[in-house]
Amino acid sequence: MERLQKILAQAGVASRRKCEELILSGKVQVNEETVTTLGAKADPATDVITVNGRKIKSENKLYLMLHKPKGVITSASDPQGRKIVSDYLPGIKERVYPVGRLDYDTEGLLLLTNDGEFANLLTHPSHHVPKTYWATVKGVPHGSALERLQQGILLEDGMTAPAEVEYHDVDTEKNQSTITITIYEGRNRQVRRMFDAIHHPVILLRRIRFGELGLHGLARGKFRHLTPKEVQDLRAAAVKTHKVQK
Repeated sequence: MERLQKILAQAGVASRRKCEELILSGKVQVNEETVTTLGAKADPATDVITVNGRKIKSENKLYLMLHKPKGVITSASDPQGRKIVSDYLPGIKERVYPVGRLDYDTEGLLLLTNDGEFANLLTHPSHHVPKTYWATVKGVPHGSALERLQQGILLEDGMTAPAEVEYHDVDTEKNQSTITITIYEGRNRQVRRMFDAIHHPVILLRRIRFGELGLHGLARGKFRHLTPKEVQDLRAAAVKTHKVQK
């Protein structure tokens, strides 16, 4: 017997959090009885589980890495008709969803999966999996400004955790700098807001690493499957950082 939201997430219905919302809204049935309790359990091998009247079935677990281009949204659809990440996954029949998000104007490494437990493990606030970005910003931040990022900076939704920051290049003619920054949180547009707070707004932003996983030459707009070892390493990184934070 397993928790119902875990069964749904593992079947690729949605992330575990979204599956919990489906249960609470009365859209899930077990053996023709509606279940609205998050603690409810079921046996996926013997029970008939439906979501909105459709029986769930186990899917092969997929773990993908996409080099998301700028100008693409991380949603299943877009009423404005903009490109979405699934447009860049030819041949993938299963429904996969992003592990975390990259905003419309940010490019780089984006993980996608139909394994809700894996997605929850990597994005849960208590796990602090590092994410590294290559940021081109206006101006040349002084050392004291970068120290504010390193120590944690106050945003409208609270103090950020300490970040790792390093200069890579300064273009005096264009009056801009290239800096790598590693953060351990996943707030909305966090890196952009951090640089806005020190008055050096981002011109170009690319995520180059998630945990120990890097782009490794993956062309913009292309994707590949993660290896079993890469999946295992990401899981281990989330568990390790969670223990360290404790």
